[in-house]
Amino acid sequence: MPSTVIRSFSYDPARAELLIEFQSGRQYVYCDVPEEIYSAMKAAFAKGEFFNSHVRDQYSFRRIEAKQGEG
Repeated sequence: MPSTVIRSFSYDPARAELLIEFQSGRQYVYCDVPEEIYSAMKAAFAKGEFFNSHVRDQYSFRRIEAKQGEG
């Protein structure tokens, strides 16, 4: 099901980082996220609900600023 909150997400297993791009265009990297969380998010029906329950407020994060000429 397409998410009304999350546009896309990906995972870097070497760094244990979860990259989330929200529908607003803002991008955040969540640090020290276990690969099992990423796998469970991929399998979740409601990505936004999963994010709110299992990622948001659980892991440290940083915002990725848009490159010049984007967003």
